[in-house]
Amino acid sequence: MPTRRDFVKTGAIATAGIAATGFSFMSFAQKEKFASQRPAISERNFTSKAVEKKIKEVKKDIADKELAWIFENCLPSTLDTTVAYQEKNGRPDTYVITGDIDAMWLRDSSAQVWPYLALMDKDKPLQRLVAGVVNRQTSYIIKDPYANAFYDDPTKEGEWAKDLTQMQPGIHERKWEIDSLCYAIRLGYHYWKVSGDTDPFNADWEKAMRLVVKTFKEQQRKDGLGPYKFQRVTGWQTDTVAGSGYGNPVKPVGLICSTFRPSDDATIFLFLVPSNFFAVTSLRQLAEMSQQIKKNKTFAAECTALADEVEKALQEYAVAEHLNYGKINPFEVDGFGNKLFMDDANIPSLLSLPYLDCCPVDDPIYQNTRSFVLSQDNPWFFKGSAAQGIGGPHTGRDLIWPMSIIMQAMTSQSDEEIKECLHMLKNTHGGTGFMHESFHKDDPTNFTRKWFAWVNTLFGELILKLHAERPHLLKAQV
Repeated sequence: MPTRRDFVKTGAIATAGIAATGFSFMSFAQKEKFASQRPAISERNFTSKAVEKKIKEVKKDIADKELAWIFENCLPSTLDTTVAYQEKNGRPDTYVITGDIDAMWLRDSSAQVWPYLALMDKDKPLQRLVAGVVNRQTSYIIKDPYANAFYDDPTKEGEWAKDLTQMQPGIHERKWEIDSLCYAIRLGYHYWKVSGDTDPFNADWEKAMRLVVKTFKEQQRKDGLGPYKFQRVTGWQTDTVAGSGYGNPVKPVGLICSTFRPSDDATIFLFLVPSNFFAVTSLRQLAEMSQQIKKNKTFAAECTALADEVEKALQEYAVAEHLNYGKINPFEVDGFGNKLFMDDANIPSLLSLPYLDCCPVDDPIYQNTRSFVLSQDNPWFFKGSAAQGIGGPHTGRDLIWPMSIIMQAMTSQSDEEIKECLHMLKNTHGGTGFMHESFHKDDPTNFTRKWFAWVNTLFGELILKLHAERPHLLKAQV
């Protein structure tokens, strides 16, 4: 099967594997204008009555027909094309591929089902599907808390089986990323908050969560480098790790090392700031769950203490004076005083911190940081004739990620800014009716990953948010 990096290196549109799912795309010119680009009903992986009802409800309130069409295609994309639900030992079990890669990322799968949480009370099969994602993620964390992506087949050895790390069958990729574990906590926490159901949080879940905290502590590197290292034989620099697989040196200051970013690119300085913020939020959520669901005060206190330690270190080491923007958060630091000023489109990003409940949207340091990352002082911000937005090293220069434009709108307090983001999103889908991983700043038809469910669902989430909070923005052409 193809990999994320394969598509990025070639710059090709990702189509491999689509035929096997029954998921097909046609160009804008090939089909009637604004005709549904969804698979036929008989070919959809999962159908939710609540999601279908919500699509109809929201679509009728969107004045811009093209925007409504994209929403209708994107919101159900995860359910239509990427989920495989079953009952395993009498419990829900859900495997979720990313789209054009037949593997389940902890991060992507959490984000892909996220907008459906609010609809679970109206659709019990949908609730069981999400519970199945939580259960599957629990099993994967127990298998290897350092891995980021897994196969449905526990015996499968994929293209990265020869990576220089402790690979096991059933693991697609073993890149240590803090956010992988945070996303699993985020999904479980909000599943519980929305549904009240505690069934997924059994003894296996407790075991997995103890591994999460153990892994976070190992990667504070207070007692040596820890058990994880990673190298790959590749000509792609960000796909392997410096320092004999351990990364560049850090000074142990309480922050957690993340060898890779949520883009699956290697970090330069291992203290990845947005992911450490995410860890603080996730640990506090885990403490609450441990206290209220499992009545485990000891483990809850351990989670809270670690969150406090990381938060204090962020305040001390992850705020810096920028020449043009005042006090901002760097993207990466190393505890020695070195700082990397940039942002990447993948979430968690500096831009996404309020979205992930890591800080208030009106926090002064966040607002300064936001001004920086959405400017051309951010080396990975690109402005072209088609759009402007943040990209990243994963796809390279001049390629903007729709994810960053969506997140700009999600974190905006300005109607005008949100309308500008909607306008850019509507005009850069490359005639497909779906979002993509990235597109060229001057040519939206030059894009990567034609089938990328995370960003499709995230676009649907944005429209749902606007429909609930700023419906007037959807009642005009964009």
